[in-house]
Amino acid sequence: MTAPFKHRLLPLIALLAAIALPAAAVPPPLDQPYPGTIVLKVDASKLSQQIFQMRMTIPVRPGPLTLLYPQWLPGDHGPVGPLTQLAGLKLSANGKPLDWVRDPVQVHAFHVTVPEGVSTLEAEYQFLSPLDPAQGRITMTSEMLGVQWSSVTLYPAGYDSRRITVQPNLTLPAGWQYGSALETATRDGDEVHFKALDLATLIDSPLFAGRYFKRIDLDPGAKVPVHLNIVADNAESLEAKPAQIAAHRALVQQAARLFGSHHYKHYDFLFALSDEFGGIGLEHHQSSENGLEPGYFTDWAKSEADRDLLAHEYTHSWNGKFRRPAGQDVPNFNVPLQNELLWVYEGQTEYWGKLLAARSGLISVTGTHDDIAAMAAYYDNVQGRTWRAMQDTVNDPIINARRPLGWSNWQRSEDYYVEGLFIWLDADTKIRELSGDKRSLDDFARAFFGVDNGSYAPVYYRFEDVVAALNQVQPFDWAQFLRSRLDGHASGAPLDGLARAGWKLVYTDTPSAATKAAEEHRKSNDFSYSLGFAVKQDGKVAQVQWDGVAFRAGLASNSNIVAVNHRAYKPEVLQAAIRAAKTGKAPIELLVKQGVNFRTVTLDYHGGLRYPHLERIAGTPDRLAAILKARK
Repeated sequence: MTAPFKHRLLPLIALLAAIALPAAAVPPPLDQPYPGTIVLKVDASKLSQQIFQMRMTIPVRPGPLTLLYPQWLPGDHGPVGPLTQLAGLKLSANGKPLDWVRDPVQVHAFHVTVPEGVSTLEAEYQFLSPLDPAQGRITMTSEMLGVQWSSVTLYPAGYDSRRITVQPNLTLPAGWQYGSALETATRDGDEVHFKALDLATLIDSPLFAGRYFKRIDLDPGAKVPVHLNIVADNAESLEAKPAQIAAHRALVQQAARLFGSHHYKHYDFLFALSDEFGGIGLEHHQSSENGLEPGYFTDWAKSEADRDLLAHEYTHSWNGKFRRPAGQDVPNFNVPLQNELLWVYEGQTEYWGKLLAARSGLISVTGTHDDIAAMAAYYDNVQGRTWRAMQDTVNDPIINARRPLGWSNWQRSEDYYVEGLFIWLDADTKIRELSGDKRSLDDFARAFFGVDNGSYAPVYYRFEDVVAALNQVQPFDWAQFLRSRLDGHASGAPLDGLARAGWKLVYTDTPSAATKAAEEHRKSNDFSYSLGFAVKQDGKVAQVQWDGVAFRAGLASNSNIVAVNHRAYKPEVLQAAIRAAKTGKAPIELLVKQGVNFRTVTLDYHGGLRYPHLERIAGTPDRLAAILKARK
């Protein structure tokens, strides 16, 4: 063997030897208590660099140990733990550093060997909050921050997360206040020490803190308190008028009347009003994370479209957190979630969120009608259902994790939310029709979610349990009813419930107030139901309807409209061209820039402007009015 050849062979031998070495296995989670209490210290005071600094003290025994970073996050329904933001991991024991190795398959797992004579392991690391929205959701600004414990926590493998005890501590920026479902043990200046609790509950108990903070009691005098904890970019955004507070208090009252129970020791809405802090709507059992723009209170007339957010997340305390799909019963945060019942978990929550917002007065009846019309039109025009059943969309949080889609109308996304809403409207009106309007889905809510009042131990369910509960309210073939809508490929959205409620979807040439507000918010104009696309105010094509007029003419969303019928593009120029084409025979010509190329797209369309609205069906009962009416 020549020396050069030998030198080339040695690295290959070493590589083969390394491959042959048995990899450390990630221990499966067992239902056994973790010995001792883990102490977690989070320093959230580095505002200028948006860095969370962690120090964790972990009781250990000598031998192999695997630490896990949470991967599968409840509420996000997928493996979206922000592993790229975890940095600087250093492990030590008795003052000496210990080497760790990442698992080559389960990359959220870190293996270390604990030396003899060591009873405590120290871990130091950072969570690097995104500095730009392109890196992820902003969780720290100069005025506020959000602590999602799943982002700042490591935990030992081999144990059920409900059997691991953690004592969390937090260092806040000077003088800041906070809201959380966590119970405070002591506060010493800006050092907050929380009561020890199990890891599962800790992960489910986020915290919002801010320079500008207000706490509002939404159920004064109640034995089980509910609070609205608001952080904002400035003090002015915190100012809520009495009528606005009354509507939020009515939300709590209407939820209590709907479900007839509560499943929390106390409940805390965490509510951020900011242009910088990332928007969010995320449920937890005894709290929720909510983030909207600063004008929620101060520009009340323009915020109506967003005012079902709190209602949706609050509903999840009953649906999704107390009653949970059986596939969500996993022992820790690195075991995959099963999403097959998200059309109940999220779809029915979407339904109750809209209804509770209307019943409490957070959203007007007209605003609710406009919202339903917009949703019905969108889903009635989803072409992707011809190849992809709605049931399959429950996999989207795993497949896509909410990345933008080039052809969302064809690819489909998390349709189980809103199309799920229409399935539950269908079920609600069917119960009303079959019972002579004596029973409704409200009775299902009380029977299914209202059990075990005061308990917050999760109760799990399967498809058969949902069917059985519906049959207890109103006998019917509910299994076939649901499966035909979940698994079918009908050409339009399941709008039978809307018709049974006494209303139908129609299109006129005038946008509703909700459509106008949505266009203003998105800085775009929606021609989806006429030309088949939406376009930003600067001419950038935002979305093209699959197999619509523009699609058949070859338009795609990576295009800019430069001119309409030889006139420079403006929204009003395109609107005028659509009106003119309705009474004329000439097509609409668009000069389009795609990359470095210009071309003309000809749209032979003469149907006029089309915007969705609801219209009463003459001679039918108005069940929608009954559905939206406040409960007493």
